[in-house]
Amino acid sequence: MYLGIDLGGINVAAALVSDTGTIKKQRSTPTPRTPEGVADVIAEHVRQLLGDRNETVEYIGLGSPGVIDTEHGVVEYWSNLDFHDVPLADLIEARTGLPVLMENDAGCAALGEYIAGAGKGSTSMVVITLGTGIGGGAVLGGKLYTGLNHAGLEVGHFVLEHNGRPCTCGRKGCFETYCSATALIREMRKAMEQAPESLLWSLAGSPEKVNGKLIFEAYQQQDPAACRVVEEFLSYLGDGVVSLVNIFQPEVFCIGGGIAGAGELILGPVRKILDAEDYARGNPLRTRLMKARLGNDAGLIGAAMLRDFRHG
Repeated sequence: MYLGIDLGGINVAAALVSDTGTIKKQRSTPTPRTPEGVADVIAEHVRQLLGDRNETVEYIGLGSPGVIDTEHGVVEYWSNLDFHDVPLADLIEARTGLPVLMENDAGCAALGEYIAGAGKGSTSMVVITLGTGIGGGAVLGGKLYTGLNHAGLEVGHFVLEHNGRPCTCGRKGCFETYCSATALIREMRKAMEQAPESLLWSLAGSPEKVNGKLIFEAYQQQDPAACRVVEEFLSYLGDGVVSLVNIFQPEVFCIGGGIAGAGELILGPVRKILDAEDYARGNPLRTRLMKARLGNDAGLIGAAMLRDFRHG
């Protein structure tokens, strides 16, 4: 058995995972606001999940947001809880007696999809998640890729539009300013203000209540304002996916996040762009574009099985 922790800004989840990547037992509680509180909650999850199984678990795998020093198990910076240089692995080990392996949460989610989800059985996989921003991860040659300083695959921050929309990272025109859920909802709200006849007014009631699900519902019903916004969104998303495929040429490219619940409404148009613009479009070996399958379980599975898929 393996034990994985998915640390989020809202909840801390923990799971016992089999060697095939199947979750056998899991728990979740709200995230405390201090490092010590987080470590206490994780230790309690470990006690509740393991019971008398301590001998069968050799380590705790932890996926955490923020900038992570994976060698020393330190959260160098995490804005949501204002963590700075928090030795989280040591805090957890002191409470559980088990060594802790840490990686960025997006990398853990990518690894989970590779082990037990959309990428199962493949040799290489790139994952993007469309949420508040755009997260990313990659498994190349059977190992999780993290880059020189474990800050690789910040896929939300390559530029799609020179001198385009301002991004929270300080650049302009980044991928996530056009293709995150936040960007889609923002542009739909703007369009609603200019289109009082839009179906979104009856579906949502007000711009503040618009979400991705309602946008795609209006899109399916051919609402003109929703169609304009979604078609622009899909065009930019296709550009971003093609660029990443051209760089990595993975066996599988996986799209996750809440918006990915729209399924083929997203994948179909993006696949069409990929078929037309992929540099290797004439090659019989082509990247398969797929929807993520595991949802929130991906990060737990990937964290639990970190040891066997890390470089070094």
